Amino acid sequence: MPEDSVRRVWTAIALHTTPGIPEFMEPEVALVTAGVEYDVLGIGYHDLDDAQRAEITALHPRPGFKEAILRAFTEGVAPKPGTTFGNVKADVLERYVPGYRRGNFVDTILGSPWPE
Repeated sequence: MPEDSVRRVWTAIALHTTPGIPEFMEPEVALVTAGVEYDVLGIGYHDLDDAQRAEITALHPRPGFKEAILRAFTEGVAPKPGTTFGNVKADVLERYVPGYRRGNFVDTILGSPWPE
């Protein structure tokens, strides 16, 4: 596989949860983000009509999708909660992992060892 193709795939995956950036990058990067936003978040849902959505879900059914993806997110990041700092997965752990406490960016800055 050409190195440029590998880089585009990596970039698309790395940035698909970073709003406002992928849409200005290569079409492949923008398309991955748009697909995730549509499929997972429902952004653009009303841009398609009922018949178009029915055609898509006939090919790709969504039984229990919302709970299944949240369960997968939880299982994937619960063992490494530090990786959720500053991203949406912190919301998932806060909802589904008892006792989880998210990091706080302001506290991190104020707690920096740098003297004033």
